[in-house]
Amino acid sequence: MDTPDSTSPLLSVRGICKRYGDRVALQDASFDLWPGEVLAVVGESGSGKSTLLNAVAARSAPDAGSVQFRGRDGALQDVFAMTEAQQRLLARTDWGFVHQNAADGLRMDVSAGANVGERLMGLGERHYGRLRSTAADWLQRVEIDPARIDDAPRTFSGGMRQRLQIARNLVTQPRLVFMDEPTSGLDVSVQARLLDMLRQLTRQMQLAAIIVTHDLAVARLLAHRMVVMQRGRVVESGLTDQVLDDPQHPYTQLLVSSVLQP
Repeated sequence: MDTPDSTSPLLSVRGICKRYGDRVALQDASFDLWPGEVLAVVGESGSGKSTLLNAVAARSAPDAGSVQFRGRDGALQDVFAMTEAQQRLLARTDWGFVHQNAADGLRMDVSAGANVGERLMGLGERHYGRLRSTAADWLQRVEIDPARIDDAPRTFSGGMRQRLQIARNLVTQPRLVFMDEPTSGLDVSVQARLLDMLRQLTRQMQLAAIIVTHDLAVARLLAHRMVVMQRGRVVESGLTDQVLDDPQHPYTQLLVSSVLQP
């Protein structure tokens, strides 16, 4: 997979630290993300990968470190220097967040169309016909029958809910999406379909993404680069194929060998 070419990072993360009492959840985590690039954050349960994702996405404040995001005007913005209102606007426009459990990222009792249209309404769109037409178009793009536009997500299967959550996030044409174990808990065939769709959408939209996963096959399929976490630290990073085919850190070697063993 070719790494997207750009002169400046879209996101610059430096020295992120987070403690919960005596437990160090994150220690000096740093990385850059480039426009159109998909970065996988991998590691076993408890390695700090979801804590890192939530800190970078400004869903929980780190104890130290900085996150800078390049706005559409080309200027780097310090995310933690923003007001709450500015962070909320960023989360509704240039950013998206796909939860592991789709129910956490959807309004389960309103229609599929309303779930997709709600983010557009947050940007000021009020024309019912345009909202409905855009929602129907996005349902089709994520392989949901537009005839189900008025159905509530609680009537959908797990895979359909996850695809609807993705449509809800992408309808505002964000430049960066955070994904927390997006395929976890889904049947293998449903996972494969979802991954294929994600790969197509990130390419078509030149969308940057940070994907947290414990599944190295997901990382290989979707990600240009990856970072490997152990006990809250980034222990290895690099191009996905290089890290997986020639791991340097003993922990990464252990992760890769455990997948390869029958």
